[in-house]
Amino acid sequence: MQPSHVFTDSQRDDLRAALETVDKNPYGDYSVFSRAVADVIDRGQVPRFLFEVTERIRTDREQGVSAAHVLRNCPVDQVVPVLDQEDPLADKYAKKKTFVAEAFLELFGQLVATPLLSYGARFNGDFFIDVIAINRYRGKQTGFSDGELAFHNDRTAHPVRADYITLLGMRCPDGDFTYTSFVDGRTLLAGLSEQDQHTLRLPYFVTPFDVLSKDNNRTLTVSEAHPILENDHSVRYVDTHTTVAADAPASAKNALLALKNVLVRSEKQRHRIRTGDLFTFANQDGLHSREHIEINDPERARTRWLLKTYAFRDRAAADRHNGRWQDGVVGRIGD
Repeated sequence: MQPSHVFTDSQRDDLRAALETVDKNPYGDYSVFSRAVADVIDRGQVPRFLFEVTERIRTDREQGVSAAHVLRNCPVDQVVPVLDQEDPLADKYAKKKTFVAEAFLELFGQLVATPLLSYGARFNGDFFIDVIAINRYRGKQTGFSDGELAFHNDRTAHPVRADYITLLGMRCPDGDFTYTSFVDGRTLLAGLSEQDQHTLRLPYFVTPFDVLSKDNNRTLTVSEAHPILENDHSVRYVDTHTTVAADAPASAKNALLALKNVLVRSEKQRHRIRTGDLFTFANQDGLHSREHIEINDPERARTRWLLKTYAFRDRAAADRHNGRWQDGVVGRIGD
């Protein structure tokens, strides 16, 4: 994908300096951290070009021009620690003493007006998640493995799902080629018949919970019956995992097969996230995957580290869940 903007080194360093003034810990009190980032905006320390870039992204999303965007050479921390992959979260807490990357992701979320979302049962309810291979998930179908991922939405089986996902490259080895691919829900709709679309909008399908969710809550097994197509072009689906419910009619299986065929044939947007790249895309209005195109050093490739945020479409979308906030933290869902 072509970037929407490439920071010059001077732009990157100036913005990093501004974000270094945020002296709050996002893993302590997120609300205080978020306010501190907003103060950077209020003090006029955010350059005009970044307002213009994020406004273009908002407009693209609203007008349906594009649901995926890239910013390159973004500010991250000057010191990026190497994390112990037995327990990278605890190691990050111990080693990471600056929070420029987190502040940049928070700033981006504020400028595009997509409030952040977190899950209280995952990673201590943190709003900034490490996408890195965790040893105990080696070879499993989860974003925290060292393997590829089929096309999917994040948290497909759960009742509350992010509208947008944003990934920021913290450590992306130059010698290995891992791509994040995205297919727009509108592209999928264009390849489906009206009858198949109708069937896919009915609650004939189920999705197993992901391995990490099951580890955090042993009562989770499989979702309630749900449609695959929702809203205008939202897609609730994990390829090779979402299947027809036991009591679904034969037409559901046929429609599911039609979707699989369309997904294979559909045009994809592919991006190799490099250190300092921000890749943001719709989670519900499309599907994304992880592909290993060329891995020359598997152990080095396992150290790939992205920082991720989940976000609501807008404040109104967040407010629809305000009865679910955990511990009074706005944006933290209790599931």
